[in-house]
Formats: sequence, C-alpha cells, structure tokens
Amino acid sequence: MKKRYLQGISANIPLLGVVSFLNDLSSEMIIPILPMFITALGGAGLIVGLIGGLQESIASILKVLSGYWSDRIGRRKIFVTSGYLTSAIFKLLLASSRIWQHILLFACFNSVGKGLRTAPRDAIIADSMPEARGKGFGIHRALDTSGAIFGGMAALFLYWFLEFGFSSIILIAAIIAFISLLPLYFVKEGDRDQQKISLKISLKRLPKPLLFFIIVATLFALANFTYMFFILKAETAFLPLMPVKESIALAILLYILFNVFYAMLAIPFGTLSDRIGKMKVLTLGYLLYSLTCLGFAFSESLPAFLILFPLYGVVYAMVDGNQRAFVCDLSTEELRATALGTFHTLIGVMALSSSLVAGFLWNLTPNHSLTFLFGSLVSIVAVMLFVLLKSYFKDWGQEQCFPQ
Repeated sequence: MKKRYLQGISANIPLLGVVSFLNDLSSEMIIPILPMFITALGGAGLIVGLIGGLQESIASILKVLSGYWSDRIGRRKIFVTSGYLTSAIFKLLLASSRIWQHILLFACFNSVGKGLRTAPRDAIIADSMPEARGKGFGIHRALDTSGAIFGGMAALFLYWFLEFGFSSIILIAAIIAFISLLPLYFVKEGDRDQQKISLKISLKRLPKPLLFFIIVATLFALANFTYMFFILKAETAFLPLMPVKESIALAILLYILFNVFYAMLAIPFGTLSDRIGKMKVLTLGYLLYSLTCLGFAFSESLPAFLILFPLYGVVYAMVDGNQRAFVCDLSTEELRATALGTFHTLIGVMALSSSLVAGFLWNLTPNHSLTFLFGSLVSIVAVMLFVLLKSYFKDWGQEQCFPQ
C-alpha cells in the first residue's frame, strides 16, 4: 500500500519537503511567540500589522524577481539555496532584538530569504510532478506544516517547561535553520534553456485566465491578514482569566492545533483538487475563511477557539497549496516560475494593506471584532467574483481545470 502511494513521486518532493520541514520547525518556533515578542517590546496592534504585512510584502516583491531570473537563466536551485541561507542568518540576528524596531528590521530581512526561494522551489515541485501537481504540492505542504507542528510544540516546551525567554527560543530556532540547508545538496534540477525574456514582456505573455485568477486571489489576500491577530485574539481573551504565562502558553497550543489540521488535510485536499477541480476546492476554502473570521469576531471562550483554530487550519489546507497548483495549471511551462512569482508578489503586496487595515481596526472595539468582520466581508466578495468568472475560465479553453 505504501509503495503504491509513493509510486511516481519524484525524489525532489520528499527532499524539498524535508528542507521545508526543518526550516518550518525553525520558523514556527518563532511564529507563535512573535506577536507576544512584539507587544512585550512595546509594539501595539498597528505595529503588529505593519511587521506581519511587511514580512509578506517584502518576500513577495522578491518572488516575482527571483521567479523571473530563474526562468531567464534556466536555474532554480541556486535561488532556493541562497534563500534558505539568508533566512537562517537573519533568524540568528532576530534573537538579539531589544526593541520592536529591531524585530521590524530583522524579520523583514528574514523575509528576503523567503522571497528568493519560494517561486523557484515551487517551480521545481511543479516540474517534478507534471501529472499530479496537486498531490506534489500537497505532500510538500504536509511536510512543511508537520515541521510547523513540531516547531510550535518545541516553542511551547521551551517556554512552559524549561522557562526559556523569547530570545533564547529564537536562537535555538536559528541553529535548526542552518541544519535545514543540508538536504538541498541532493535536490536535482533538470537542464533548462535560458529564456530570452524581459520582465515586462514575460508578464504580458501570461495567459488571461491566469491573470483573472490572480485578481481573485489578490482580493482574497486583502481579507487574509497576518496570522498574528488570530493568536493575539486568543491571548487577549484569556488574559482577564489567567496569568500571562498561562495565556501565552494556551495561545501557542491553539496555534499548534491549527497546524495539526493544516498538515493532516493538506494532501487530501490536494488530491481532491486533482479529481474535482481546483476552483471548487478554492471557492469552498474562501467561503470557510469568511465563516471562520465571523466566528473569531464574536468568540471569547476556550471551547469556541478549540473549534475555530482547527477551521483556520482547514482553510489553509484547502487554499495554500491549491492556489499555487492552480497557477501552475493556468501557466505555460517556460514561464511557470514567473507566473508563480507574479502571483506571490501581488497577493503579498495586498497582504501589507490587509494587515495594516486589520491593525488599524484592532483597537477600535474592546473585543477586536472589526478586524475579523473586515476579513469575513472581503472574503465573501472574493467568493462571488470567483463564481462569476468561472464561465470565463472555460471560455478560454481551460476545461481541463474544471473536470465534470
């Protein structure tokens, strides 16, 4: 049974998955404590949104450039390796932060590495699994998110049981990030011809169905503000009921629960999208996000969060890998990295606006409900636009993306 399940899977998929597992183990030791680290060093809600949004935007601006240069020179691996190395270096510096401005600087430079590696890495995955990209991306995301689970557990263990401070946890995470570089040596990329393209010309050559999907995904990105507000919502709800240490530990635990559902369902939803069509899975994912935000807007209790954080994980399992796979389906092979880079850049730029709006709305109500109502409303608009454009995708000859 195991042999049949692994049949036809390129060695690049598990190798890149292991790299992402270790890197996410490192990153997710930092991610659940980062919003509390920011507030502990004097950052307010708007600063949280600024840092969260800038991390995505800076990384994403570089994604289109790295994707374009990867297509142009015909090489992927050099960008992937340099990206992971850059992130490891700035995680090490992040541990030395003493004011929130330090976090802003080092977290943003850490995102430079993410920007360098993501589009070329996703292009390697797509090139390695041409007949089952949904499954390939699902496997990679599952390993990636499994690292996130263990990273969150490690952060919780170090914080709660060993009583490590935030800086010490980040230092250990940086060491793991350097270890994650080792499996990259064994990743193989096929010979590719250099593409004689300019960035302007390559963007014009992207298929129109792809451009319309990117518009939909960009609108959803406006709704999909930084995860840090979900963690802070739980922590601030618990603060009146328990000591600070317990409220932080419980918020970390809920974030682990989010990642458990994300990792558990990434492959099934990737495989399902290959069978029934990625648009159907993505539309349901966008709709579920709207409902989840609505729940966060009006919830203050632990039982409610025990439902909402798993639902948040289900949303990411449905949306994250399948958006990338759908971009690959709608793009041409020679411009795949450029298409992925364009997609990541536009939704990342929108993520800054989203997180800044969320940060502005954060303190306007005592229970922070406006932040989540904003996300719910915009996501519903994205769902409606997606449904309206379905027939347009078919008109452009993309029927293979919408199996009957």
